[in-house]
Amino acid sequence: MDYIIKLAFVLLIFIYAWFFQAQNQEWDIDRELLKHAINMAVHDAAQEMNESERASGRLVFDPAAAEASFRETLKANLGLDDSLAPRTGSRLRSKVEVVDFVVIDESSGVTFPFLYEDSRYGITKFLQGPSVIAVIKTRHPVLIARAKTQEDIQVPAIQEYKFNK
Repeated sequence: MDYIIKLAFVLLIFIYAWFFQAQNQEWDIDRELLKHAINMAVHDAAQEMNESERASGRLVFDPAAAEASFRETLKANLGLDDSLAPRTGSRLRSKVEVVDFVVIDESSGVTFPFLYEDSRYGITKFLQGPSVIAVIKTRHPVLIARAKTQEDIQVPAIQEYKFNK
């Protein structure tokens, strides 16, 4: 009987470790998916220029068009609906939230290179030119109920233009 109790205990620990590893692997897959999607989205957002300013030699974004392009690319690459909730067939299980979207360009009153710092999201970067900065987050996948809840998966991205001088 002693042997069976020990075997059951070892089996329980093994199963818990297996699920813990599977949960961490889910986190890695979701984070990588989010990172690729946000990189493409900020790239597309950075293409939305104010053409009249560009004709005069200044790189100035159209903020409304940039954010709309960002959301459309995010939705297309992650399989999300208009409220950024996952559609049927999406790899994600939870709604994606855009927690920050910042456009810094030549109309912002800054000179480049510019040190951009945002301690809320742990971003510190010297921007060499006009940039689009975004942060998204979604809930951590949960396979094992634990006393400590996991922090959300938070992913930042920056797309910048670098001036050739």
